[in-house]
Amino acid sequence: MSREGSRWLPFFVAQGKYNRMKVLGIDPGSRITGYGIIRSEGNRLLHLDNGALFTDTTADFSTRLLQIYRGLTDIIQNYQPDAMAVEQVFFAKNVQSALKLGQSRGAAIVAGADAGLPIFEYSALQVKQAVVGHGRAAKEQVQQMVKILLNLPEIAQADASDALAIAICHANSAGMRSLTRRP
Repeated sequence: MSREGSRWLPFFVAQGKYNRMKVLGIDPGSRITGYGIIRSEGNRLLHLDNGALFTDTTADFSTRLLQIYRGLTDIIQNYQPDAMAVEQVFFAKNVQSALKLGQSRGAAIVAGADAGLPIFEYSALQVKQAVVGHGRAAKEQVQQMVKILLNLPEIAQADASDALAIAICHANSAGMRSLTRRP
């Protein structure tokens, strides 16, 4: 969890929102940004929506970042989530890819921050642990568990499935934090 997101924890616990919370999960990317929206109600997870924002790869990079920001802003306005969860960057094939991914994450985070959402960050290892039960799970295992946990008719598009997994990770982590928090 990011340091910024941790300041919201007492508010959510006091409001009882960890028993019922709407989470927007984001799998950032400069070409495709996945999103997934779930609602946790106690120990139940309900799928609300998922999808992917495809940027115009022929446009200049700043225009693509704007497309990510505007697309997520529309989704936030439409669904009014209580929190945003974003995957942390852990590796990239090259420096240029890492920079573009970081900037795409920034556009997503600014969309959430602009809407006043608390933003939480999770590593891929944390997401896999929360969804599958072990941090070295294969991508296919994560996708299958997302399908099962959310009772989806089929496995979601890859980036959307990753975003749903991030949202599930946050819902599970938030629930555990509220249970282990001392009065």
